[in-house]
Amino acid sequence: MNVTFEGRTVLVTGAGHGFGRAIAGAFALRGADVHVCDVNAAGLEETAALVGDRCHASLVDVTDRAAVHDWTAGALDATGRIDVLVNNAGGVLGQVGRPLEEVSEAEWEGVVAVNMTGAFWCAQAVAPPMKAAGYGRIVNISSGAGLGVSLTGIQAYASAKAGQIGLTRQLAHELGPFGITVNNVAPGFVRSNPTTERQWESYGAEGQRRLLDRISMRRLGTPADIAHAVLFLASDYAGWITGQVLPVDGGK
Repeated sequence: MNVTFEGRTVLVTGAGHGFGRAIAGAFALRGADVHVCDVNAAGLEETAALVGDRCHASLVDVTDRAAVHDWTAGALDATGRIDVLVNNAGGVLGQVGRPLEEVSEAEWEGVVAVNMTGAFWCAQAVAPPMKAAGYGRIVNISSGAGLGVSLTGIQAYASAKAGQIGLTRQLAHELGPFGITVNNVAPGFVRSNPTTERQWESYGAEGQRRLLDRISMRRLGTPADIAHAVLFLASDYAGWITGQVLPVDGGK
């Protein structure tokens, strides 16, 4: 299977490290013009340097609707098209699991905003040019937490990722008549950033062994595993797949 994105414009959010960086690199390697964003300036600069000349980086907070629309408009002006959007921005914002009665309003709203609302603003911004072209691919990156229980214990994270999966299905139904597919990748546990590294270390040797024993492949995933799933869903080979959630978790 030869997956190519020559002549295509791809937008990737949350590209300052981890999944976003791997996804941006995978698209650029296959010929795409890749526009990436993040709030992490240092990480974004590193991503741009690693991915190369096909990568165009912008500091954007996806929870800011106006900033998102400005970013997508800039990409459209630069290339005349937007073919693929990957909503990867998210995370737990440094939070740790605690009893629900101890969670503040700001903690709840912050996690929901970056994981779910940001995906909506980005999809809203790219919908008009995709509709006009009669073609588009939107791939949302949720989590196994959205399909079950979060290992982090963070209620807002599990809820936002589940909500993002619902958003995926709803947008697929709305945008399908315009030739736009909307799908979701739900990664299992991957050591892809400082947060997941801290989480992994917190399990200790015994906890790490138990986690691996619950995975059919008996290994953790890598950012490349997630990027490859995104490439497929964004490709023409997935042209009749929409509204679906693809768990990429090594089997459970």
